[in-house]
Amino acid sequence: MPYEAYIGRSETRRDEVRPELGARLAALFDEPAAGTDAPLFPLAHWCLFQDWVRHSELGPDGHPARGGFLPPVHDLPRRMWAGGRLTFHAPLRPGLSLARTSTIRDIVEKQGGSGRLVFVTLAHRITAGETLLIEEEQDVVYRGLDAPAVKPAAPAPPPPASVFQRRLVPDPVLLFRYSALTGNGHRIHYDLDYVREVEGYPGLIVHGPLQASLLAKLLFDHLGRVPARLSFSFRGQRPAFHARPLTLLGWEESEGQYRLEARDAEGAVTMAASARLL
Repeated sequence: MPYEAYIGRSETRRDEVRPELGARLAALFDEPAAGTDAPLFPLAHWCLFQDWVRHSELGPDGHPARGGFLPPVHDLPRRMWAGGRLTFHAPLRPGLSLARTSTIRDIVEKQGGSGRLVFVTLAHRITAGETLLIEEEQDVVYRGLDAPAVKPAAPAPPPPASVFQRRLVPDPVLLFRYSALTGNGHRIHYDLDYVREVEGYPGLIVHGPLQASLLAKLLFDHLGRVPARLSFSFRGQRPAFHARPLTLLGWEESEGQYRLEARDAEGAVTMAASARLL
């Protein structure tokens, strides 16, 4: 089936915000849990609507086998979540019954320095009854194994003096716990032999959504609050690996508009994000 035939496809999944999710995310972030009725961290919805298929229906990379709702890009083994754009209209709260309607908005093939690439754009609308909570676009990219897994990158310019930042060293336990919370079986995050021998990376890959979540939390800690309404976008620039230092940085570019970055030990940007208070 040509890729164009997948554009416009939709599916709806349902889930419930359980009280324990907030406590588990707090534990991941090494913080005490808030009350059971407190609003959840805005990106907590990435822990919902999980796709648990039978073990025999998994592909060699640990994801559900190619095909089904997404197009079957069988000839490009590397698959990753490259970025996204979100608008938060209202907070997630324990006890809410949610529906997520997903639509394949676009599929684009490109030829670049990394060889052939296929980009799939997914649009999500998350609602609780008649209330729209979150609008989201996700960019999924498929790559081949011919090009190098990691290319050299120059250090980013120094941040402004107003920067707020923190440093961490992602370890395999952090990656495992985030994979468990999000129901992510992708072997690049926990199987060191696989990621080195099959996909050609030097270490376990830090999830793009985990980096985005850490950057969002950096901002919320700086603000001292979680904004009621927010737009947030992020895009992966290069892989980040376990046991290698990551520096999370943020600064206000204009009133209510923030730039956020994760940088590796060489100073190159691994994840760039922006947030705007609404």
